[in-house]
Amino acid sequence: MIDYAFKQELARTRENVDDLFYYDGHKVGRGTYGHVFKAQPKVPSAKYPAKEYALKLIEGQGFSMSACREIALLRELKHPNLICLQRVFLTNEKKVWLLLDYAEHDLWHIIKYHRGAKAKKMPVMVPKGMVKSILYQILDGIHYLHSNWVLHRDLKPANILVMGDAPGVHRGRVKIADMGFARIFYNPLKPLAELDPVVVTFWYRAPELLLGAKHYTKAIDVWAIGCIFAELLTAEPVFFCKEEDIKAQSPYHYDQLKRIFTVMGYPQESEWNDFKKMPDYHKLQTDIKSSQTAFPNCSMTRYMEKHKIESDSPQFKLLVKLLTMDPNKRISCKDAMEEPYFKMDPKPTEDVFYKFEIPYPKRESLPDADIKKSLAMNIVDDQTQQATNPQVNQAINQQLDSEPVNKRLRMGGQQQMNTNSQTMFSGGEFHQPMQPQHMIPQSMDMVGGMMNQPQQQYQQQPIFASQPMPASMPVSGQQQMAIMQGAQQFQHQSMGMYIAISKVDYRNPFFDPLGMSPFSLKTKFFTIIS
Repeated sequence: MIDYAFKQELARTRENVDDLFYYDGHKVGRGTYGHVFKAQPKVPSAKYPAKEYALKLIEGQGFSMSACREIALLRELKHPNLICLQRVFLTNEKKVWLLLDYAEHDLWHIIKYHRGAKAKKMPVMVPKGMVKSILYQILDGIHYLHSNWVLHRDLKPANILVMGDAPGVHRGRVKIADMGFARIFYNPLKPLAELDPVVVTFWYRAPELLLGAKHYTKAIDVWAIGCIFAELLTAEPVFFCKEEDIKAQSPYHYDQLKRIFTVMGYPQESEWNDFKKMPDYHKLQTDIKSSQTAFPNCSMTRYMEKHKIESDSPQFKLLVKLLTMDPNKRISCKDAMEEPYFKMDPKPTEDVFYKFEIPYPKRESLPDADIKKSLAMNIVDDQTQQATNPQVNQAINQQLDSEPVNKRLRMGGQQQMNTNSQTMFSGGEFHQPMQPQHMIPQSMDMVGGMMNQPQQQYQQQPIFASQPMPASMPVSGQQQMAIMQGAQQFQHQSMGMYIAISKVDYRNPFFDPLGMSPFSLKTKFFTIIS
């Protein structure tokens, strides 16, 4: 039991979301485990300046595993291109609210805008400088995660936010959101594939995942970035699959592999040394024979030339390196940022909308009744676009439901999440496949010491839209040692997450993971299953 005096003090000091923010009637999205509202402070203060925020209400009572992992990571990871978690509120009714950056745009809607113009035969492609700036900032943010031993594992356009031109925000800044599926990958006790066999939305899933790889690396994030890059260049999802099955428990998915081979060609052993060693290789061969499928004359060169991207262009050369079949040969984020593509004019800028007005519509408030239907209607209303390429549009509609099955909410063994999932466009973050991480006290070197220094350096950077983006902050040797030592010291925690739930110790400086109060919680733990 919690001390009565502590409960009284907690009730007295706890901030109430309803007292602090206006948000009623401004729901802008709903995801797998929450509703997101556009909010403004009722009384602006130094703590809550006058600007727009995203308030996410987590569905149900208490925390989902994904929400806990996301909170744990976002409290420690600080980078200009990662969404910023500013506050966690816990109400007396055991409702959890997250206060996050509000982003007016995201790549899903930006690409949809250009795809619609293309379908109406008034093509307005994403400007070259904007594509370059977006890609560079995504690489920069993911390189920061990888440098700190974190895999995102759910990169796709809906999870890449872009700040608008509202007061108090960095105009045109890319923000990577939805960290609920992220995982620390240093020295796990079990192969990550055993813990999470289905990760990453189908269209952005690397071939090694689709073939049942038991061990995977940060190369899976690089593949997803390559898919996003191709989508920015063509205004169409490069590996769309019209027969997705989001309930599939197995990572193997022949239709998705067939789409990849249709675009890129069937991999030769010289291109992918371990191709025939993949766990589901024989299953693939059986499906190919039974469907009598062949992939003659298929190549990325042919595909991109149809979209007027020449094979000798710098962007094509970078795209091929990002979408290399063999994960061991796939380029890293750090090396990708050094490619000639980024050194040519126009150079990447911190404001991806630099030198032009933002043409994209702002988010609209959605009714509580059926947000998923509204999202789907938003796509299919364009009859011209449907007639132009109905197969692509059908696949895009299906993406509203395309999530790994293990993203389903797991609440203490009893409470289950709402199975309705859709592309959630919110200021704070987007909901589509997510994954794990664990709570680590800020005082521990494994995370706190490792990440606080880059945070301070980044915050001191001036924001000049006309200047090229800075390269990612390197992780120092001392920080790397902190990672290694911390990972070994807390190896027993690497597959789980611990939250203190017992009595209060007013002298104990233990990290309060929920940010609920000025007090700390004592050392009696329970484990949330990874």
